[in-house]
Amino acid sequence: MVTEGQQTASAPDAARTFPKGFLWGSATASYQVEGAAAEDGRTPSIWDTYARTPGRVRNGDTGDIATDHYHRWREDVALMAELGLGAYRFSLAWPRIQPTGRGPAVQKGLDFYRRLVDELLDKGIQPVATLYHWDLPQELEDAGGWPARATAERFAEYTALAADALGDRVRTWTTLNEPWCSAFLGYGSGVHAPGRTEPVAALRAAHHLNLAHGLAVQALRDRVRADAQCSVTLNFHHVRPLTDGDADADAVRRIDGLANRVFTGPMLQGAYPEDVLKDTAALTDWSFVRDGDLRQIHQPLDFLGVNYYTPTLVSDADGGASHTSDGHGRSEHSPWPGADRVAFHQPPGDTTAMGWAVDPTGLYDLLRRLASDFPRTPLVITENGAAFDDYADPAGQVNDPARIAYLRGHLAAVHQAVVDGADVRGYFLWSLLDNFEWAHGYSKRFGAVYVDYPTGRRIPKASARWYSEVVRTGVLPGA
Repeated sequence: MVTEGQQTASAPDAARTFPKGFLWGSATASYQVEGAAAEDGRTPSIWDTYARTPGRVRNGDTGDIATDHYHRWREDVALMAELGLGAYRFSLAWPRIQPTGRGPAVQKGLDFYRRLVDELLDKGIQPVATLYHWDLPQELEDAGGWPARATAERFAEYTALAADALGDRVRTWTTLNEPWCSAFLGYGSGVHAPGRTEPVAALRAAHHLNLAHGLAVQALRDRVRADAQCSVTLNFHHVRPLTDGDADADAVRRIDGLANRVFTGPMLQGAYPEDVLKDTAALTDWSFVRDGDLRQIHQPLDFLGVNYYTPTLVSDADGGASHTSDGHGRSEHSPWPGADRVAFHQPPGDTTAMGWAVDPTGLYDLLRRLASDFPRTPLVITENGAAFDDYADPAGQVNDPARIAYLRGHLAAVHQAVVDGADVRGYFLWSLLDNFEWAHGYSKRFGAVYVDYPTGRRIPKASARWYSEVVRTGVLPGA
């Protein structure tokens, strides 16, 4: 469980020491690692369908095998224990538990997660379960997907099944991972499953994901142990203006509204931001928001999950919008409905293999903002990491100094935010394993552990050993 630690002292000899009780972990997602796509009753998710559609995923890669975590979970948990991780954040595959998105659970699917959780607990590793990391059952997409209100209702039913099966073991729950991606990349730009390009559908999806979150929190509270914690994970965009001009400041406001406040508004404050409703009024009157929805969405949370990789740089666009440098994949269709006068720019500095700028100051600034905006809500970094072009040398070693530098810089930013008053209680490295990186297939390696895909062999990278020492000591070493 995420517990409240003592504030870190700012004295020089304690400047790199994290608070007592700070939670250290790593993370994965079901479709990216499990494989076993058609075993034990599992049916296709939207990502199975999307990956099998020609031209959608690089090299035609799919998650059919992924890293074969479904069969190699004991080995993977042993790796976690070897690295000394305090927690493992994983996601449940909805179509493995409830293949059609309706009706009773498949016990073989639940049994996989029961075994995984029991093994984690046996090794002293806290299980952190995410209910949804993008693998919607295809049958629910065929019935309308997230733009349809019924999907939120089905999600509450699925949550109840998972909570009834695992609520006695799992103490930390996350409802949704990055609903912005599900809504705006899945239904706006189409670069994620299900690949639709309908701006109004993207806004409807955002609302129904918000509603699904609120209904799921209520289902969890009714079923899980009294000391359980409920959260949501958002991929916050730290948005900066290209210049100091008023027009660029307004571009920041627009993107911040669509990226961040369209979720934090209803989830944490009980209302959609008025400027977001106004910015999108030419597309929709938001009549899909029914009486009582905001009350359902606005549920108390025990902490807020924060995913951060890189900042976002924008400006006003006199000649029309440009989203090709927003870091979310190329498409003729924008994931930013209502932001018709915003241009995105590549931030300066070094980049990762994803083309994302390496800038820890964005994480520091984001944490300070969240601490100011939501001072009573603890924060946990639920994803942070980087992809680089890793390879195993002839001796079978994987040296990744660029990743170590990335992690050192970002952990220093987290530490400084804590020193300056942000209530940050944990950090999860993305990712435990190299895996299926969505539309990039297997071409991008985020893992602390290298995976040789033809054999499935796991090789801890130098960064894994470095991170393991930070976890063991709670101290961030200097450069």
